[in-house]
Amino acid sequence: MDFGAILDQWDNSQRKASRPVKGPQKSHKKANAPTPEEKEAARQGYSYEKQMEEDNRRHANPMEVWLNRYGTVDKDKIADEAREDARLHNREYLKGLRPEAVLDLHGLTRDEAWSRLEAFVGDCSRRGLRKIMIIHGKGNHSHGSDPVLGPMVRLFIEQDSRLGLSGHPDRNNGGSGATWVLFK
Repeated sequence: MDFGAILDQWDNSQRKASRPVKGPQKSHKKANAPTPEEKEAARQGYSYEKQMEEDNRRHANPMEVWLNRYGTVDKDKIADEAREDARLHNREYLKGLRPEAVLDLHGLTRDEAWSRLEAFVGDCSRRGLRKIMIIHGKGNHSHGSDPVLGPMVRLFIEQDSRLGLSGHPDRNNGGSGATWVLFK
């Protein structure tokens, strides 16, 4: 049997199956007759009409209706958020803010450090942290004349869209061998 014959046979079977039933079909339910759920509720003494009458008798306080619809505005909370936002834009405050997570890259190659940075920054972003510290060292033990990890960390920070302002802490907290970063 070829494919065309199979298609013809299929079309014929579909036409037979879709033929309308003879005569118009009628619903044997009376207009506005109660549903089985309504009949059961009536047997138990519950009436939808009574419930509607009770709902209509209740009067709502206009103030409660308005508050439920539009809510309230907490002006103190808005003012606190504005002060916090202003503080977060103050560079000296941000320098003094303690880092919420630290990553030490000492002894890693450039590729290993890059992959660790990606995982660390992704995790900190998901956790909603604001400031992190990345310890990369000053490059004293690098082979060759230039440090490897410091410039690589700077490049990573510049390329990652989640990261914003960054800088080096004071000498007691790592100096140029560490970099703090703020999330946007």
